[in-house]
Amino acid sequence: MTLSRRTIVAGGAALALSGRGLPARAEGASVVVGTWGGDYGALLQQNIDQPLLKPQGIEVSQDVANNDPRRTKLIAERASRRGSMDVACINDIDSYILGQLGVLEPVQESAVPRLSEVLPIFRKPGTIPHIYSAMVVLYNPAKVTTPPTRYADLFDSKYKGRVGYSDILYSYNLAGANLAAGGPMGDFAKGKTALLDLKQRDVKVYPSNEALAAALKSEEVWLTTMWLARGFMWKSAGIPVEAAIPEEGAIPILFEAGIPKNSRAKDAAFKYLSAMLDPAAQVAFAAKMGYLPTVRDARLPPDLARQISLTEAQAARLNPLDYAYMQAQQGANLDFWNKEFKA
Repeated sequence: MTLSRRTIVAGGAALALSGRGLPARAEGASVVVGTWGGDYGALLQQNIDQPLLKPQGIEVSQDVANNDPRRTKLIAERASRRGSMDVACINDIDSYILGQLGVLEPVQESAVPRLSEVLPIFRKPGTIPHIYSAMVVLYNPAKVTTPPTRYADLFDSKYKGRVGYSDILYSYNLAGANLAAGGPMGDFAKGKTALLDLKQRDVKVYPSNEALAAALKSEEVWLTTMWLARGFMWKSAGIPVEAAIPEEGAIPILFEAGIPKNSRAKDAAFKYLSAMLDPAAQVAFAAKMGYLPTVRDARLPPDLARQISLTEAQAARLNPLDYAYMQAQQGANLDFWNKEFKA
């Protein structure tokens, strides 16, 4: 996810020219939310935009895109006096990159009162944490009769030809393989060696999460590493999977939201961030998508909590990514994944 200086400068110049003519919007009248489509975008509309923002006189529109183009657009537009987004939904890796580049407005409780309910582990200066989950081992219980307990179980030779990965999660797949091989979060050398060994045992790589889900459903593959939340959704849809929390310590994924410094409606944007932390809205995301709330006062139904939550001990063993390493090595890691592992 690291961009060259030439790319950033060139993109910024082009979008700065296009952005200078954008009219300022009346504060509190409207916000543009850069986000993902699908269930996520629909849940924003159903649980935040309509019930929480519309009564305040704030109209919401969505700028729908995937992670990479949204991050690129935010970086390119930072040279513009007025940006095209007021709220940007991002993952934790992009949050670090954008924070380092000074793209995002600081977030304080005076502007986002609901920030007081955020779990301390997730507090960051430039974003609010929206929802989170952890990377687990998903497996087909009919085929894998001894439940896995570690990321390392995917590397057992008895599963030759039955392990699959989602291509778009290559950074997290590398991190999981590295933990499996006993490597630290700041050096993936051991994980790369482990993946090259796995390559010799007919590991499969699918272009998307959806394609991996189809392979699990057809029983082409029996094991993978994936978000616990995705496993919940897939199991609810009839895909034969169970989830195992790895003993090495699961890798967390955090989805966040921030306000570009050149937002044209900052007052309304801060209200939007606070609404994203509404407990009822967070429970609605958990019920539909399986992602956990980031605020203390969101109470999940017991059966749902049992399926998507971590125990205190599992939460204590979480292995967050080393964001500085991920940024510095993004190009090298992507080259390894594409040119050595997948090739």
